Formats: sequence, structure tokens, C-alpha cells
Amino acid sequence: MSAPDSAKLLRDLWQLAELPTEALALARLSGADPVLPSSFAVGTAAQATIAAAALAACELGHARGAARQQVSVDMLHAAIECLGWFSLDGRVPELWDKFSGLYRCADGWVRVHANFDHHREGALRLLGLDPATASREDAERAMAGWRALDFETAAADAGLVATALRSFDEWDATPQGRAVAAQPLLTIERIGDAPAPGASAGRASAPDPFASAAPGAARPSDAPPRALAPLPADAPPLHGIRVLDLTRILAGPVGGRALAAYGADVMLVNAPQLPNIEAIADTSRGKLSALVDLREPEGRAAMDRLLADAHVFVQGYRPGGLDALGYGTQALARKRPGIVCVSLSAYGTEGPWAGRRGFDSLVQTAMGYNRAEGDAAGDGKPRALPMQILDQATGCLIAFGAAAALRRQRLEGGSWHVRVALAQTGHWLRGLGRIANGFSAQKPALEPYLETSASGFGELTAVRHSAVLSRTPAGWARPSMPPGSHPAAWPGT
Repeated sequence: MSAPDSAKLLRDLWQLAELPTEALALARLSGADPVLPSSFAVGTAAQATIAAAALAACELGHARGAARQQVSVDMLHAAIECLGWFSLDGRVPELWDKFSGLYRCADGWVRVHANFDHHREGALRLLGLDPATASREDAERAMAGWRALDFETAAADAGLVATALRSFDEWDATPQGRAVAAQPLLTIERIGDAPAPGASAGRASAPDPFASAAPGAARPSDAPPRALAPLPADAPPLHGIRVLDLTRILAGPVGGRALAAYGADVMLVNAPQLPNIEAIADTSRGKLSALVDLREPEGRAAMDRLLADAHVFVQGYRPGGLDALGYGTQALARKRPGIVCVSLSAYGTEGPWAGRRGFDSLVQTAMGYNRAEGDAAGDGKPRALPMQILDQATGCLIAFGAAAALRRQRLEGGSWHVRVALAQTGHWLRGLGRIANGFSAQKPALEPYLETSASGFGELTAVRHSAVLSRTPAGWARPSMPPGSHPAAWPGT
């Protein structure tokens, strides 16, 4: 139960993405767990994934002609960033609905996620309650009559979000636990042909472009990828990269925010009919924000115009959710050869839960973390990790995978698909081991790490980015703005 080595974890991530090992000499990692009260290496997970994202962005910049630069990440700062703390006009929003959380049931515990109206009302109706009049106490009494797995199954069948509390052993024995354990932390695969930037249209840079393509990979059109100019010496490493961010909660927005911090033009694309949470004020730093309804012909036309000049397409819909609208990965590779697609899911693409909805808090509960933390704390009461580290670390892996795939696209050609999942990140975190004295850590002061800026939501105070780039400082040039604040068009087009 000793703290894991962040530098080794960074090397492992680097090797997984097949990035050049000489770049690792530029990483400077300071600090050690525990930095927050937890029996898990949450600080190490935060530091390693943030460093990987920042260093991969710089390595893409190097592939575009810029000199490599040093990337420094302090573990405490990284962990505080992953707390996701922010305030608006001096008010710290309440991010959890009163009906969200753990409930005792007849044979254990169930966690309910009720932050969205339709999820809350659906859960209350499943409990036999009227959403207009029910109290938390009513919900607790009603839940006491359910068996945990019965409620979990009934909620999933109704399209709701709730999970039974499990131990690690109980999770490992499930078909989904076995499916997650068999998958890597993330995958980067070639899904179609496209020339490398600078190659003539229709001519692939690799001698056998479909040798490593997935079965059924999209065939190319004649359109080359959007060319990237050589990177000016004083420009951030992702300058000129255009990212479509079709995500809402929470890992996807964190990934898009990281890409924006390293200089990418990130366009957050929200569907007008879908709700958001207040954390959008924090996670939208550095982004443009547009509304596009893909159910309508005008919306699909707007998306196609955006896609024509995009390099990265990040989506957090359930597996297959965008296919019916014409924006699955194979369709994207046909529409935009050379695109890097990033797909985020809760439980991965294999196993009986592959299509199930899920959020960080629920995945923690299902996989055994809540019970393990309660046991380690000594009181046996289930408790969550000190931050939504599955969301935060997965968000960093989105940025890491996107930058690594963009580099491969630039050097090898092809269209690429990066896949990440909260549960796969959870399996990785568990593999880091436990921290023997984890609950001895005190909650740190936030003030030294905060910055304040104007935003479309009000005066925003939030944690500044923890990755320090030696030559081109990371940060957000654009203020956080509400959905629909910008037209669905790239700057200058």
C-alpha cells in the first residue's frame, strides 16, 4: 500500500499511445499521495493523466515543427483542479440535486442520480411517488422496500440512472466487470484511409493503408485532411486545431477544456432540447458554444459545414447514439477523411452494460469504490471518492488520445478513433493500489490555485490549469459562455 510512481504511469500511458519515449525527459512531476483524504491514489491519477494530455499536445506541436518544451505538473494542484470547484458571482453552486445520492434498501444500498428533471421524476415514479410532492424522506422510505439489484434493473429498463452498491469482488464477478477488465485503458485505432497532411489528395502515406483498419472501415473520398500550417515558435501546441465537442457531463467537457487550454479552437455543440448542469460554466472555459439540432435538416447542414474544417470530433452519447443521425464514426470518416473521432462511454463498448447510461458517481458505486472507501475510513459507511476522478481523469485521457491520434494522422495519414470509458478508467485507478494513510490527508486550501475571469455566466472563479508549459503557457483565451452564444461557424469562415 505504497504510493504509485507518477512517472512510471506516464511512461505506461505514453507507450500505450505509441509516442516517442524521448519526449518523457521533458516531464517534471512533483508531489506524492495522499494529497486528498482517500485510500486511493487519486492525486497520482490526476497528475499522470493531466501530464499525459499536456505532453502529448506538445509532442503534436513538435511534429508540426516546434521545439519540444518542458511540462511540469504538481500533484496537489492537479488534484485540486480535479475537484471541479468554482463559484459564480461569489456563489458556489449546489451541484447535486437533493434526491441524488445513496439510499438504503432491503438488502444493501442504491445510488440514484437525479440531477436532471427527467431522471429525478422517473426515479420517483419508479418508487411509486408523485414527483410534484415527494420529499427525500418519502424516497428513502420507498427505497427501503426494494432489493438493490431489482431497483438497478428496473431503473435501467426505464432508461434511468441508478446502481446497486457492490464490493470489488461482487463487481469482478459480474459479466460487465469481466468485460471491463479485459479492455485496455483506452484504444486508438485506424478506421479509414486518408492522406497525411501535405500528401496529394487520394494518395495514402502508408503502403498498405487498410492493413490495420478495423473491419468495415470507411473508404475514403478524394478530400484531403484540412492542412495544418507549421507551428509558429510562440504559438501554443494545438494552435490551428479545430475540435467539435458534442459532450455535456463531465468527462467530455473536461477533455474539450484541456484541448482549449493548449490552444485548440474548441466548439461546444449542444442540442437545444437537452439540459445542462451548472458545471458548464467551469468546463466551457476557452470554448466557443453553439446550438445545433441534428434532428433537423438545417442542423445537419450546419454540422456538416463545421465538420468540413474540423480535425477532432468528440462525442459522449451512448454507443451508437449518433449513428441514426448520420454521425457515427464510419460516417464521419467518410464525410471527413482524416478526422480523429473520440468516443466516451460509461461502461465501455463490450459487455451487457455497453449501452447503459452512467455517470461518475454511479460507476464508482457499481464498481466497488464506495464500499472500499467506507471500509478504509473505518466506519463502514459507504462514501464517494473525494472528487469525480473517473470523469476528470477520463477527460484528460480524451485530450491525450486526441493529441496522440492527431500526431499519427499527421505522420501516417488515415482516419482514427479513440475510445475511452469511465469504467475502464475506474479499473485502471484500482490497479494503482491503495494508500495506507490516505485519510490522514487534510483538505487543502484552494485559494492559491484560483483565478477569476468574466464569463457569460457571471464572474467566474475557478482553478487555473495545473499543467505548466515552459514556453507557451497553458490557459484559456476565450471566456466561458452559455450554449448558443456563438454561431455554428469557425472563426474566420
